[in-house]
Amino acid sequence: MAVNGTLLLRVIRQFRRYYDRQFEALLASAGLSMREMDVVLFLANNPDCDTAREVSELRGLAKSQVSGAVDLLAERGLLRRAPDTADRRVVHLALTEQGMALSRAGQRIQSRCLEALLSGLTHAEAEQFQSLLEKVLTHAEAQLREGGRA
Repeated sequence: MAVNGTLLLRVIRQFRRYYDRQFEALLASAGLSMREMDVVLFLANNPDCDTAREVSELRGLAKSQVSGAVDLLAERGLLRRAPDTADRRVVHLALTEQGMALSRAGQRIQSRCLEALLSGLTHAEAEQFQSLLEKVLTHAEAQLREGGRA
């Protein structure tokens, strides 16, 4: 079966443009960039992944981008750093109360964006879409682990 890769890339790009646009007012009021908000939301949405390395790897951001975002967020009092008790080279990141309030506002935007994306689907179609996305993601991750090339 031939899948239109161009269509998939267009969906991803268009959704990202729509998604970023929905954050404009919140970012302006907080004085943050979308990259910094991505770090805030990653930490809020993935409580078991709390290091800059995990943010970088799982969000696909350069270490320098994450480091800069973490520095600014810490400077603004939105997150705090804590060294790991077993390995002082590891630094854990945690949102402050102010950072959590910002993340909740961002999560509301995320929810509205997802609802808008799926609004043209029935409940059953939305569940099937989610299941198919999980299947594609699992396969993509396996391909990366195996070093697969197209």
